[in-house]
Amino acid sequence: MSIFVTLEGPEGSGKSTQARYLRNDLQARGCSVILTREPGGTSIGEKIRGVLLDIGNSEISPVTEALLYLASRSQLVEEVLRPALSSKDVVICDRYADSTLAYQGFGHGLNLDELRAVNFLATGGLEPDLTFCLDLPVETGLQRRRRALESLLQNGRQGEPEDGVEWNRLDAKEVEFHRRVRMGYLELAALNPERWVVVDALLPEQDLRGQIREIVLRRLKRESTMRS
Repeated sequence: MSIFVTLEGPEGSGKSTQARYLRNDLQARGCSVILTREPGGTSIGEKIRGVLLDIGNSEISPVTEALLYLASRSQLVEEVLRPALSSKDVVICDRYADSTLAYQGFGHGLNLDELRAVNFLATGGLEPDLTFCLDLPVETGLQRRRRALESLLQNGRQGEPEDGVEWNRLDAKEVEFHRRVRMGYLELAALNPERWVVVDALLPEQDLRGQIREIVLRRLKRESTMRS
């Protein structure tokens, strides 16, 4: 049974960790699962990610930023997402098209209707079946990011993709930017409650894991019943 699940939310909300937990939990139940991320997920996308998140690239304009994210997304859709969904895999993506509306729209103030139009071009209209918004105060999320990176550095490691820890160009934005992003996510979720589920990212990690897992399992069961 194929289903497309995305995880969204402010920085430090634990999306990458919960995405890995969800993959592991579904695989343990016999599901074929693809886990990917944005920006990235393909060779081309990872190169774009390096440009976007490099803290030294502060001169990137909001429009350039949006177009780079869309280029990475378009490649991910064609190379990974559509083939996986056609193969009836469960697809889990750490961020997707809604992040453009939240960050470049609500955060930077770009026109939301224009962003929706170019998002449609990049994705060919492919939308998630289920989107989690892992919500928490932005100050708490940024503190989590700093502490996690400091812990890695103390152990002689840099932030790695599997750690979900990279202090990047967007992390370094002013707190008000991150507050606008958070409010944007909550507004998007309120507009489409059938697809979105807002969960409390302040919950203990394992409690949040169980909550997300059970919601996904219920959705899989519902989809299976509807299609049988």
